[in-house]
Amino acid sequence: MINPTYLNTAYCQYDRQDDMEGMLRDVFNMHSHGEQSFPPDFIASDDCNIGGNKNQQSCHVCGKSRWMNSNTEDVNAEEGGAQLRKKPVKVLRYFPLIPRLQRLFMSSKTAESMRWHNDQWIDDGLLRHPSDSLAWKSFDSKFPSFPSDPRNVRLGLVADGFNPFKIMSSSYSTWPVVLVPYNLPPWICMKQSSFILSMIIPGEKSPGNDIDIYLQPLIEELKQLWSGVEPYDVLRKENFNLRTALLWTINDFPAYVNLSGWSTKGHYACPYCAAQTCSKFLYNGKKFSYMGHRRWLDGNHKFRFQRTIFDGTEEYRGAPEQIIESEILFMLKDINFSYGKMNQPSNKQTKRRSRDESDEEDDPNEADLWKKRSIFLSCLIRSTTFYATILMS
Repeated sequence: MINPTYLNTAYCQYDRQDDMEGMLRDVFNMHSHGEQSFPPDFIASDDCNIGGNKNQQSCHVCGKSRWMNSNTEDVNAEEGGAQLRKKPVKVLRYFPLIPRLQRLFMSSKTAESMRWHNDQWIDDGLLRHPSDSLAWKSFDSKFPSFPSDPRNVRLGLVADGFNPFKIMSSSYSTWPVVLVPYNLPPWICMKQSSFILSMIIPGEKSPGNDIDIYLQPLIEELKQLWSGVEPYDVLRKENFNLRTALLWTINDFPAYVNLSGWSTKGHYACPYCAAQTCSKFLYNGKKFSYMGHRRWLDGNHKFRFQRTIFDGTEEYRGAPEQIIESEILFMLKDINFSYGKMNQPSNKQTKRRSRDESDEEDDPNEADLWKKRSIFLSCLIRSTTFYATILMS
């Protein structure tokens, strides 16, 4: 089912079937019901712009053409036989989230499962579901109106790249973005059939820090869902105001950089410790080693005073304090970042800057440890944001 509001927007400008779609239909149990089941977007060749006018021939940001040099033959033309049609440089496949969340309440079985975290949850001190976590409970205490209706949805976002062609020597990288509804019980929410495929970011190169360009339609829907939409609950036979919050991101450390904006390289790679990260550059191995793990031990633990089996020093420091939301917002308020591959520094400049950072031992400016201002910051709530919860997940 496709939200009809997308049919006349920039998010539904081009329709094309390819082998990638068939593979992903099988992976995520998605079936086509007409040509509008996959509404894509036009993307500029250097990842600096999304959408735009259907008839626009070039990107209004970088000026590059939105089309490949050679045209392809369209053998499915209704009249006049084969015709030449333009082939875009890159196409984003985006699947609207709102109608898919609404469909969860169109079945009495899934509508009942979406209330499991409230109706059948047992507070026994064990961690078996995200509703047992401190992040879930902290979110409930900050926004008490959200848990007042247990049907409100809490999501996790998963993103990573993979090579769809099973050729390890190829550098092609496709990035699916998947959402996980954590309202469901633990034996259902992590099943493949429960995953919500949000978008497919095509290769052949990884989007890197420009992934925010592709996340724009999803963020717009998340903003709308925070205010609420009106689905029909078939179990209770009523319409209600459905709200949604994104609580976590799930990714490896390289993808963490792209989603959060925090630099995970160099002296201060740890997002928890930030400028208090304890690291040492190994000149023979040409890499960083991260030390200081004894800071989390009890003050009188024997390991704190054993020098010979560690780094030759005794440890008297306590664990570093974690950055809070207001500090993150303050560090990011003056950061400027230009999207697009053409606006990034050359490899020589990056390597030179990395060498300079490896020799730098002074206390850093924490604002310089961020690569960009993440698009998740646009999901602001009142005077604070749950972006800090997403960042530290």
